[in-house]
Amino acid sequence: MISLPLFKKEIKSNYKILLIFMAILALYVPIMVYMFDPKLGDMLKQFEEAMPGMMSAMGMTSAGNDLISFLDSYLFGFILIVFPMIFTIMLANKLVAGYVDSGSMACILASPNTRKKIIFTQILVMIINILLLVLFSTILAIVTSEIMFPGQLNIKNYILMSLSLFLLQLAVAGISFLASCIFNESKNSFLFGAGIPILLYLVNMLANMGGNLENLKYATIFTLLPSSEIAAGKTDILLPILILVTISIVLYSVGAYIFTKKDLPL
Repeated sequence: MISLPLFKKEIKSNYKILLIFMAILALYVPIMVYMFDPKLGDMLKQFEEAMPGMMSAMGMTSAGNDLISFLDSYLFGFILIVFPMIFTIMLANKLVAGYVDSGSMACILASPNTRKKIIFTQILVMIINILLLVLFSTILAIVTSEIMFPGQLNIKNYILMSLSLFLLQLAVAGISFLASCIFNESKNSFLFGAGIPILLYLVNMLANMGGNLENLKYATIFTLLPSSEIAAGKTDILLPILILVTISIVLYSVGAYIFTKKDLPL
């Protein structure tokens, strides 16, 4: 089903960039947990009052009095969305279009592996990397919370929030991966693979500002993240989860089909 040597090579060649993004999250996540301190929280409220539009656009508004609602607002609204998204855009381009553009794909295809086995390997590499990044941020947030505010984080619900975040990032990465399979040049892969997710996130920011713009929430994939509902203890999250899973399956399947059928400039 997959090429184990290629899988090992991809894991080895991409671990440094993964560590870089883990380091970025290791910087931000503990700081945001620390900001739950009521004295520091007042500073965030002052920011919200001074720049209500910007804070709303980034999903950083109306944090509840409990830790999980606070983290939902200040982590899941921007930091855990944007940084993993940048990581997946870079990785998706590298895994397919990057090799085609540089000519390295010819060497990979010269190995005793079918195109189907190669693209499934790249998809698995994509999934594993996203999983590791989300898993790292989840463990980091839980450990930091337990150290700074013992017993105040609803760990079960936070894990569910992280699981939904993983599915969202998987779907967003699917857009970039599909673009990487369609285009042979990295510049075009980046143009659509990065442009579409960024555009959808900007639409989400506009929808977060409310008013007449709120209906834009139906035009972006990011509003499918049910983290706020989970943080509030709601259980009716099955529909957005199923939609995210369906989007991922469709995007990766179409990308794999295109890669196996198209003429490559080798």
